[in-house]
Amino acid sequence: MNDDDREDGFIDPAAAPSGPGCVECEAAGGWWFHLRRCALCGHVGCCDDSPGKHAGAHYRATGHPVIRSYEPGEEWFWNFATQELYDSGPPLAPPAAHPADQPVPGPVGRVPHDWARTLR
Repeated sequence: MNDDDREDGFIDPAAAPSGPGCVECEAAGGWWFHLRRCALCGHVGCCDDSPGKHAGAHYRATGHPVIRSYEPGEEWFWNFATQELYDSGPPLAPPAAHPADQPVPGPVGRVPHDWARTLR
C-alpha cells in the first residue's frame, strides 16, 4: 500500500466501521462467509465468495475502491480498481475486525447447514 491511495482519497483512517457484520445481509436477514471493510467510508460488506457479494457491490455503487479485511488477525488491503493486494496499510479506526466470537461463516443462526455448497 502506498501513500497515493491515501492522498487520492481512497482511504480515511478516521472512518469507523459500520458495524460487526455486513450491512446489507443484516438488513435482509442473510449470511456471509467473510467480511470486508471499505477503507474510505467504513462500510462493512460481505466478500465476493459470500452469496450477497456486498463489498464488491459497494465498490461498484460508490467508486470506493480500497477495502481491508474485517477478519480477526488479517491486515491486508485490496484495491478493486487496480486489482492489487497489499499485505498491510495504514491503521484504520477501531475495531479492526468483527468480534472474535462471531463465527465464520456468520452470523449465528442464519448460516444454512449446506453453506459450503453455495460458495462459488
